[in-house]
Amino acid sequence: MKRPSQCDMILAHLKRHREITTMDAFMMYGITRLSARIWDLRHDGYAISSEQTTERNRYGVKVTFATYRLEA
Repeated sequence: MKRPSQCDMILAHLKRHREITTMDAFMMYGITRLSARIWDLRHDGYAISSEQTTERNRYGVKVTFATYRLEA
């Protein structure tokens, strides 16, 4: 049985949870270049939007990151 590709894992996650962040991809799947895989999926025809999200990290510093969503 072949191991799923990073794109396969991200697409399955998006179908299940509707969104993913870089931290989600790293913690759950060990994927460090989420934006590159999102580009691949968009290139394959999937409608994925991105939104800049700002939150505070564990040190109280504001950080901005992308949240990717699979469009219906």
